Amino acid sequence: MTKNAWFANWFDTPYYHILYKNRDFDEAKRFVNKLVEHLNPTKGASILDLACGSGRHSRHLAELGFQVTGVDLSLQSIEEASRFESTNLEFYTHDMRNSFRIRYYDYIFNIFTSFGYFNTKREHIKTLKSIKKGLKNDGVFVLDFFNAHKTVQHLKSSETKKVDGIEFQLKRYVKNGIIHKEIRFSDKGQDFFYTEKVHAFTLHDFKLFFKQVGLEIDQIFGNYQLDAFDLENSNRLILITKPI
Repeated sequence: MTKNAWFANWFDTPYYHILYKNRDFDEAKRFVNKLVEHLNPTKGASILDLACGSGRHSRHLAELGFQVTGVDLSLQSIEEASRFESTNLEFYTHDMRNSFRIRYYDYIFNIFTSFGYFNTKREHIKTLKSIKKGLKNDGVFVLDFFNAHKTVQHLKSSETKKVDGIEFQLKRYVKNGIIHKEIRFSDKGQDFFYTEKVHAFTLHDFKLFFKQVGLEIDQIFGNYQLDAFDLENSNRLILITKPI
């Protein structure tokens, strides 16, 4: 694990949690409900929430009666999530590039654009190979990514967000197929600067990745209501995949 990777530095700062504190828990619950309705897991099915953050999706899955594991690289996020552990909900600090449990999970969810962070194609392939290893032979992997085509076309180049008295200056641009978000702010007399970087992977990219690791796309959706994917209009790219 490279400690100076942007996600290792940024996700474990208190400012990351301040900037994104108003994420929609109700939307997360509705999406989980829709997924469960669509996938129809058996009672007590084992689910891995990969890159779970503070566990908003994991917690609701556990409330629905599934055996849920949440893992994330951010120690701070896992410390927060662990407050909600129960007999069917556990959390661990873990790097998604490495295998966690082998042929263990009925479902693995990677939700809310928690993919595409690494520098190299090799690291993304390694992550997908680890995901496949974690699935039972009849398991299902769900990837929730943004629709890169629409996102790039409508990228908001700059904005200011004020949260808890801190004014975050955000700048976005695309370089070498990667969407960059520069985050600048001041607090307690000190200036801060962080960068988020996410590869603008397309459906074509994922098809190539999945073919290489032995996963196949079963269904494609374009939003959290699981409507059909449309390249020009869909906000999300949600892929339901299975091991070959």
